[in-house]
Amino acid sequence: MTTILGLSAFYHDSAAALVVDGRIVAAAQEERFTRKKHDPAFPTNAVAYCLKAGGIPLAELDYVAFYDKPLLKFDRLMETYLAFAPRGFRSFQLAMPVWLKDKIHLRRLLRRELAAARRARFVFTEHHESHAASAFFPSPFERAAILTVDGVGEWSTATIGIGEGNRMRLLREMSFPHSLGLLYSAFTYYCGFKVNSGEYKLMGLAPYGKPVYAETIRQHLIDVRPDGSFWLGLAYFDYCQGLTMTNRRFDQLFGGPPRAPEAQIEQRHMDLAASVQLVTEEVVMRMAHEAHRATQLPHLVLAGGVALNCVANGKLLRDGPFQDLWVQPAAGDAGGALGAALFTWHQLLQKPRSVSGQDSQQGSLLGPCYSNEAIEIFLQTQAAVSRRFADEAQLLAELARLLAQGKIVGWFCGRMEFGPRALGARSILGDPRNPAMQSVMNLKIKYRESFRPFAPSVLKERAAEYFGLPPQTESPYMLIVAPVNARQRKTLTEAETQTMTVEDDLRKRVNVVRSTVPAVTHVDYSARIQTVDAARHGRFYRLLQAFEKETGCPVLVNTSFNVRGEPIVESPADAFRCFRWTDMDALVLEDFLLLKADLLDAPSDDEKQKHLSAFAPD
Repeated sequence: MTTILGLSAFYHDSAAALVVDGRIVAAAQEERFTRKKHDPAFPTNAVAYCLKAGGIPLAELDYVAFYDKPLLKFDRLMETYLAFAPRGFRSFQLAMPVWLKDKIHLRRLLRRELAAARRARFVFTEHHESHAASAFFPSPFERAAILTVDGVGEWSTATIGIGEGNRMRLLREMSFPHSLGLLYSAFTYYCGFKVNSGEYKLMGLAPYGKPVYAETIRQHLIDVRPDGSFWLGLAYFDYCQGLTMTNRRFDQLFGGPPRAPEAQIEQRHMDLAASVQLVTEEVVMRMAHEAHRATQLPHLVLAGGVALNCVANGKLLRDGPFQDLWVQPAAGDAGGALGAALFTWHQLLQKPRSVSGQDSQQGSLLGPCYSNEAIEIFLQTQAAVSRRFADEAQLLAELARLLAQGKIVGWFCGRMEFGPRALGARSILGDPRNPAMQSVMNLKIKYRESFRPFAPSVLKERAAEYFGLPPQTESPYMLIVAPVNARQRKTLTEAETQTMTVEDDLRKRVNVVRSTVPAVTHVDYSARIQTVDAARHGRFYRLLQAFEKETGCPVLVNTSFNVRGEPIVESPADAFRCFRWTDMDALVLEDFLLLKADLLDAPSDDEKQKHLSAFAPD
């Protein structure tokens, strides 16, 4: 038996993954345990969980694989600072103590944190090798083109590669400072959202705008070649040498300073979001065509932060040169831990890889789970009124009835998801037919911006009735945006059509009913889809069946079980706390059902606001 622990840490969203004889046993992000969103610290808790899940003592680990090469990254930082000196001294002054204390001495730090792993050999893969491995090795394809796109690793910002059997190789790369991920993050920053976590907000905002700035971006900020390679106009950016993403020239180009966080979103910001989204889609499409030309293969796999842009993924699937694609569910830095472990097993140890026609990611349900006994003990400590169901069918029928009545349900069942999406294990659920559901869930449950769309979870066999997915396509990881089918759309009245053109009033535009499932239909008639099947999703699949039996609708609103600024819940205690401090109506903890009406010490609205103000905006 060969055991490999993969790690990502110290930059953003640290994580651990355990691979035993090539099988993915466990994976989790540190933030879920510490409750610090995108926690970059050494993943002590995630490591402990993975080893416990595999029954592997730390002393019996064979390999520890880290997802990038710190010395190469340090080389890039130093060379960049020298190139821009004396500008950037403040950034240099802030970064160097951290690097000189820990990051540059990573091998020593890992040995200290994993002191009991005395026999383990340490492996350091390159950042984009880790991304590529995380995309190809768990994929359902024997052979595939590989595309990785993110902000920056050591030097690489994007790569094209090829995977065949148990081997992969990178054919070409783009290098820092020319980065599609950093271009998108620059607009994220400029529009008032947090870099490395707010990019999906920018993507969700884009359909409210028009790409009126796209040509300005093409003329001044990015020079794209036919093969998808490009140069950025670095005179407009500050990320190489400063503490912000953009500078005054950028401000002048787009008509003013960056939007302050929490300030009103103007039509200009919506148009900027639409513009950079369009340019990003164009670049990704050109990169994909180049990957197809270079490999001549029918399948594509993707990873890196830009691969979480599910709008671009949907267009690539519909209009791109590949028959099918597969995106790593934890496509960002967290997934690098899994990629490093799989790279060690297949590429370095040259172990075989078997392909069965389905991916080996196991629904990305790779995190902790809790027994009914543990949940019962916890509920006793809270003196919480609950009902335990001995019959699953009765529990699901009761939940279907509550959902059909417009109730909002916290759903905590099975192993926690690995990656940023709630996939039916740690979810908040609602009825998609309810026109008020989107605004209620955004403002009263998630405490976030009203424009943010919600994803539909749909029975895989019924998906084609509601959404425009290509035939035989599945989207179990919520990484594909597709249009809502025309027969599900609602014809807008003249007044509704006028509302859709009202600038600067997002709430009115959000509340226009556009389809039979308005809570999951975005302003442009699109939806970020999760197809749910029995093999991967088990009880969640059966809940959708129960809801369909109750209502005739095979779709549920599915959003992550957390409030704004907080990681997805990991434990029953996390779930109960979130349930208690929000306006959720019901909570499922495995076989237990709790109703808000039975909560004896439910906080007041003022107490809720005070409690939730402790969470920083994400």
